[in-house]
Amino acid sequence: MAQSFQQEYMQMPPMTRTYTTACVLTTLAVQLDIITAFQIYFHPGLIFKNYQFWRLITNFLYFGPIGFNFLFNLIFTYRYCRMLEEGSFRGKTADFFFMFLFGGTLMTITALFVNLVFLGSAFTIMLVYVWSRRNPFVRMSFFGLMNFQAPYLPWVLLAFSLLLGNSVVVDLMGIAIGHIYYFLEDVFPQQPGGFRILRTPGFLKKIFDREEDPNYNPLPEERPGGFNWGEGQVAGEQGHED
Repeated sequence: MAQSFQQEYMQMPPMTRTYTTACVLTTLAVQLDIITAFQIYFHPGLIFKNYQFWRLITNFLYFGPIGFNFLFNLIFTYRYCRMLEEGSFRGKTADFFFMFLFGGTLMTITALFVNLVFLGSAFTIMLVYVWSRRNPFVRMSFFGLMNFQAPYLPWVLLAFSLLLGNSVVVDLMGIAIGHIYYFLEDVFPQQPGGFRILRTPGFLKKIFDREEDPNYNPLPEERPGGFNWGEGQVAGEQGHED
């Protein structure tokens, strides 16, 4: 079983493996009192006056104490991060990393004006939003209670947050920034006179892009999100073409 887990872990694409591992290790470190949440949350004063620049990254890595909220966010982060990396970003790790930088930067700027100290959940919603817009024909199910197509998934999650009594600011931030990325990358370049605004720097391509393993098997997308979230089949062609 340990060998099977190790095999599955090493088969994860690099960005997904790195980000989800960092989230798990950060949460475990807080849970075991190796560090505290007060040392890693987003605080502009401590970042720019006390030069605690690690907070710009660590606030994206903590979903709260181990429990329902942590598992919910971790599952969605893993699934949609992996399906993006194996789908529309397959063979384009540098572009995927650039999306991380773009989304994280916009969220950090936005967090200067709203009262949010951890941005990992908003980042997860951004991943879900981009995936859902690039896979519009995937049929999904909300715990078997309602069926809908993928583009509605971020809004279903927002409604779910409302039902749980959570603030929707996090969801709205993730949706808004996900839409900005989707519009600039997928919509605007296809318009008359449009062009690609987001261009991945060449040095990132040299660092991240490698030849693809011909024996690599992508994660199947027929059950996105795990559990009962995706019970239908893809009804047509989807994906992002450059």
